[in-house]
Amino acid sequence: MREAGILLPLASLPNEFGIGDFGGSAYQFIDCIAAAGVQIWQILPLNPLGYGNSPYQPFSSYAGDDIYISLEKLCEYGLLTEEEKYEVPASDRILYEVVRKKKEPCFRIAYSRFQKDDGYTKFIEKEPWVRDYAVFCTCKKKYGYRCWTEWPEDAETELDEDEICFEMFLQYMFIKQWKELKSYANAKGIHIMGDVPFYVGLDSLDVWKNKENFQLDPQGYPIAVAGVPPDYFSEDGQLWGNPLYNWPYHKQTGYAWWIQRVRHALGIYDLLRIDHFRGFDTYWAIPADSTTAKTGKWETGPRMELFNALEGALGKLPIIAEDLGELFPSVRELLADSTFPGMKVLQFAFGGGDSEYLPHNHVKNSVVYPGTHDNTTLTAWWDESASAKEKAVAAAYLHLTGCQPTAKEVAAVKTEAARTALLRAALGSVADRAIIPMADWLGLGEEAHLNSPGKLGGNWSWRAADGFDTAALAKRILAECAVYCRT
Repeated sequence: MREAGILLPLASLPNEFGIGDFGGSAYQFIDCIAAAGVQIWQILPLNPLGYGNSPYQPFSSYAGDDIYISLEKLCEYGLLTEEEKYEVPASDRILYEVVRKKKEPCFRIAYSRFQKDDGYTKFIEKEPWVRDYAVFCTCKKKYGYRCWTEWPEDAETELDEDEICFEMFLQYMFIKQWKELKSYANAKGIHIMGDVPFYVGLDSLDVWKNKENFQLDPQGYPIAVAGVPPDYFSEDGQLWGNPLYNWPYHKQTGYAWWIQRVRHALGIYDLLRIDHFRGFDTYWAIPADSTTAKTGKWETGPRMELFNALEGALGKLPIIAEDLGELFPSVRELLADSTFPGMKVLQFAFGGGDSEYLPHNHVKNSVVYPGTHDNTTLTAWWDESASAKEKAVAAAYLHLTGCQPTAKEVAAVKTEAARTALLRAALGSVADRAIIPMADWLGLGEEAHLNSPGKLGGNWSWRAADGFDTAALAKRILAECAVYCRT
């Protein structure tokens, strides 16, 4: 079955609270894309945001960020009154710190009124990580939000038990509201594609409680860190800084940590996009004291041994592999052996030659994107980022000009025509799934670029305009998708 999806971070939904959450705007968006015949909503990781508000440096692989808890829903539960809600000034950017300062007092009021019910008790009993995460958060507050590597050895002693219970309450509210929203989406025929970061942050519950799983020195600091060599996005490479996995130890345990992590993700999402899939084959290891990613070297990952262990424990996995970056033959072999669909990105297709990203080279078992969250929008790509050569190749390929266009002919191509042609090329691909960023349906420019790899600050902050998800938009998406049998 051919499917269409929308890529839109939950945080990018508009409302009066400064960030998209599990409230009314999310339900309204689901209604819109259901009316558009779309079957998949792809989101970014919902784990607690780390450094720079990045969803790929999470404080935990299991916990959810309480910033997404809806005050509207807390009012529905009788834990908050309408008068106790807050509003923030209208902004087209996500105001993370403002939102956190505004929401916490509301959460504490709700907590003071909360009566532990059977749902809460069962949640705490079923998910032992919840108390561990609550202890981690309580320690973070007690020690001035410093990394756990700077905490005293007896950090867990003499903690405020009520503060721990408050953090467990937040996790319960997060999962309660998320499951209500996901159930609503599923009932409308929408599947949620979650995003599983390949790495975790050093300053995370995962590393604090499972140090043996990572390449750390005796003091808990990384021996080497993650990143990628110079690539499409950065001539210096990308220095991410995440600790690397101790793969020999994972093998000794039968990959138990990974099995539990994926099992948890499958419990809250319908489909999983695994970030940085090539890292399971070979990963870029950078000495921890390096100031640039250029000093790294390739090391060997677990390859199919890990996926055999996962499928042995969990069955066939609904995974989409983010197989982008520098792809060795061994990475392609791993993707083929795993049978997971990989990704085809149109913005990478037009550099010349018979690129695997050109639609005529796509395969059914893949997911096509005009661009990912790391790419700019189609409008900005055409207007600002694409080289003269890329635009000429694209113009000819998409029949926007003749087969050998002059520079003047390419310059005459309207941005809207190029964007529409690129969207239709994605929808018309033989790939089983086509995922279109919402910003591309809206025709937005660089202001809607979600993340610029290698850039510090300003990422992950775009918000859609209030009222963007109109009936007219749904009708247009439905018509375009129907032409290519994706409704």
